[in-house]
Amino acid sequence: MDDERKELQPEADDAFSLEDILKEFGDPSKPFEPEADVLIWDGTIPTESAQNVAFPSDTIRMGDITRAVRELSEASDTEQTMRFAPVGGEEEEEPKPLIYQPVDEPPRAEPYSEEWEPEYEQPISEYVPQEPIVFRPKSRLHELKHKLVEGPEKRYYQLSEMGLGKLQVAILINVVIFALAAGAAVLYTLDMVSAERMRLLVFGQFLALMLSALLGSYQLIEGVADLLHKRFTLNTLLVFSAIACAADAVLCLQVGRVPCCAAFCLNMTMSLWSAYQKRSTEISQMDTMRKATRLDSLVSTPDYYEGLPGVLRGEGQVEDFMDNYNAPAGAEKIFSIYALAALAASLVSGAVGVILGSVHMGVQVLCTSLLVATPATMFITLSRPMALLQRRLHKHGSVICGWKGVLGLSKALAFPLKDTDLFPMGAAKMNGVKFYGSRNPDEVVAYATALINADGGTMALLFQQLLDSRSGYHYEAENVRSYDGGIGGEVQGEAVLAGTLAFMQSMGVEMPEGTRVSSAVYVAIDGALSGVFAITYSKVKTSAVGLNTLCAYRGLIPVLTTNDFMLSDSFIRSRFGVNVKRMAFPEREVRDALSQRQPEEDAPALALTTRDGLAGMAYAVTGSRALRSATMVGAAIHLIAGILGLVIMLVLTIIGAQDLLTPTNILLYELIWMIPGLLVTQWTRLV
Repeated sequence: MDDERKELQPEADDAFSLEDILKEFGDPSKPFEPEADVLIWDGTIPTESAQNVAFPSDTIRMGDITRAVRELSEASDTEQTMRFAPVGGEEEEEPKPLIYQPVDEPPRAEPYSEEWEPEYEQPISEYVPQEPIVFRPKSRLHELKHKLVEGPEKRYYQLSEMGLGKLQVAILINVVIFALAAGAAVLYTLDMVSAERMRLLVFGQFLALMLSALLGSYQLIEGVADLLHKRFTLNTLLVFSAIACAADAVLCLQVGRVPCCAAFCLNMTMSLWSAYQKRSTEISQMDTMRKATRLDSLVSTPDYYEGLPGVLRGEGQVEDFMDNYNAPAGAEKIFSIYALAALAASLVSGAVGVILGSVHMGVQVLCTSLLVATPATMFITLSRPMALLQRRLHKHGSVICGWKGVLGLSKALAFPLKDTDLFPMGAAKMNGVKFYGSRNPDEVVAYATALINADGGTMALLFQQLLDSRSGYHYEAENVRSYDGGIGGEVQGEAVLAGTLAFMQSMGVEMPEGTRVSSAVYVAIDGALSGVFAITYSKVKTSAVGLNTLCAYRGLIPVLTTNDFMLSDSFIRSRFGVNVKRMAFPEREVRDALSQRQPEEDAPALALTTRDGLAGMAYAVTGSRALRSATMVGAAIHLIAGILGLVIMLVLTIIGAQDLLTPTNILLYELIWMIPGLLVTQWTRLV
């Protein structure tokens, strides 16, 4: 055996050739016929019981490989695994098992080729391919459009089919009927109607009542439906008014007295106008939503700035609006309670009239009490302010998420302002550059860009574009500090300052003559002025309008959260002409903390905006405050008017002064209270 090994082992210094390999492994033209099994090798051949075959750590000879293969074939009948042990005490690798697989037919050996590579069998297991990650940049837009089609767009076309034309015609005809009825009542009061035509006048009043009720039949049906659904609204009270006025008109035909049909026609006209405003408001809201290509929400977050809640911006959902826009307002609930109480008080007054007088007197008192209990403008106390506000919001692509949004946005709030709110993309432009000193201009631009980028703001993009156009180097600024009107830091180990002219002078930088520029960024390197970058800020209308309306309301504080040192209080005052005393300019650390605040995930959306720009968000906030104020004051005025009217009717009934309950007096009472009612509903127009 030793002689045989000696014979097979070549000399250490001799190289082996292709012929030597062929002699060792046999003729490749002859088929290879294994004795039993085919050996498949997975990279290493560990063993626990076979002899260890050791190779030198530095050289592997052909004889060693041949000897190892021969010993492996001899041990294959009795042993299943073997291993190679490293020589010289090297660390032993983790053994890998040798896998045997019996086959029915022995495979034939492939001819030798220098490009041949061994094939390793993979472990047997079920292969589950990974699902590809599909990148859909427009998936959000597709989802949004699908929801808009199913919600706002569908509702928009439903309302469009109903239209506004019929309501407009009904309102116009009612106005004509009211004018004729009121004119006839005034003629009767002035004693300009002869006794022969008295019956014709009363019949004309009754006919006007019936025509007005017919034109407003939808309102009366809605009032009955509310009653069936266990709700009592102003339209429900209008139904009882129509019944009482009709009964009074029939009795007036018998006694020759003029009924109070003109006041009922006025109330019906206002009810139709309210329906028109509600429908036009909803159409405008749905039209705004269905045209949206993006939805941003306004969300209230507690304790944002100095204990005040803040209005943050998040990603809006269609459901935020559709689930809340039609919710009843607080004043509407108050009117429902009042309407039921007014009906009860009117019935009491009517009963007193029957007891103290007659049935005719009781019906007359009931009719007049119901009319004065609901001043005409009470029907539009909620609808008209919202309609006027929605016209403004529609122009800027904003909607308020129902009465919940109105209440949330009408509190004392802090409104964060970013640099892009004041000067959107493209509003700031670099107007020119002038260099000073012996510094390389490209180096000055690179140093200035590094410092401005570290500070951020609108100017970062301008300087970055200037640097790219000059193919300059990109540096990183270190030890950046913020000052009043400028910033400072280190770039490539050199001190760099950037800021306004006043800042440079305060830092002791010498300013050559002719360097005064109204709007420019001054850059100094190692205490010497190196460049002046003139920047032009164009005034954007939406930003100016939004900032002015935010600063016009008490309890609403615009908070500047940008780090752009150019946006100082004096600059904003001169550029936008606003009262900066209403604004807050926090320190840099506070601004950084405020800019990092994000809305809570479960926070409800109070308003939605579909366009960029400050005006849409500002009008949503200030409009909510004006709407709530108008609604509260209007509700208070009309409740006072209604309660006062009921008290007057009861007093007149008790003292027996039913002669004062003329159609003209009732109509005059309603017209007087219409003046403050209309003025209050105009408040949202002034947002």
